Amino acid sequence: MSDGTPGTERRADGRGEPVVIVGPMPQPSADAVERHPHLANALEPGWVRVDLHSHTMWSGDSTTTPDEIEAAVVASGLDVLCITDHNAIKGAVDLADVLPCRVVVGEELRTHAGEIIGLFLRERIPFGTSPADAARTIRAQGGIVYVPHPFDAMRRNLAEPALAALVATGLVDAIEVMNAKTSLQSLNRRAVDYAASHDLAAGAGSDAHVPHAVGAAYVEMPDFDGAQDFLEKLRVARIVGHHWDEPRPWSARVLPSTTSS
Repeated sequence: MSDGTPGTERRADGRGEPVVIVGPMPQPSADAVERHPHLANALEPGWVRVDLHSHTMWSGDSTTTPDEIEAAVVASGLDVLCITDHNAIKGAVDLADVLPCRVVVGEELRTHAGEIIGLFLRERIPFGTSPADAARTIRAQGGIVYVPHPFDAMRRNLAEPALAALVATGLVDAIEVMNAKTSLQSLNRRAVDYAASHDLAAGAGSDAHVPHAVGAAYVEMPDFDGAQDFLEKLRVARIVGHHWDEPRPWSARVLPSTTSS
């Protein structure tokens, strides 16, 4: 958010720690706009672009290194990146003070009934727990319970009975209504209808597992300060994006270790 000085913005580490001042995000690159034309659209003053769902090499099924995610963020011009690695938060924590955008520390964790994302986390949540216990643990950290790709059976979605039970008990804050990797747009539209009929905030994300996917889907929303303000502002967000699930071009690469201290 602006600190009152033209050309600067505040960046927090996603966990409620003190903010630092960083420079303005650059305009999206021509290559990024060619991949994701919506990046060229003007952003309303006081609003930010937020990708609620992305992955790095800490996910295990992604090979996106810190240097690559940094370059992808610069190319896309995103203001906020929610890093939601599978069953891990170390990458998000490590990158929070490195990337030229704000980072929200998240985790896409596998419950026994499918995947749930926790946003604004302080600690990793072990996988394999029940959906209700996972949601309560996210809330206990002051985080937001976000359900990704809710109806995409090819994506380890949360089973519909489990989703219905969580919603009925008030343990869901938002659901993903645009996932760039979901090929059937009817599933995203179904999520839009579900969010509206159950009074849930709606989010969007690239679900990027490769660098060029960053920018494929996100929300435009008023700038925010902390988790609860984020959730309130998300309710007036605009969903932006398209389907994009292209593979990484092959090249010989050495992937850094994710186990070193």
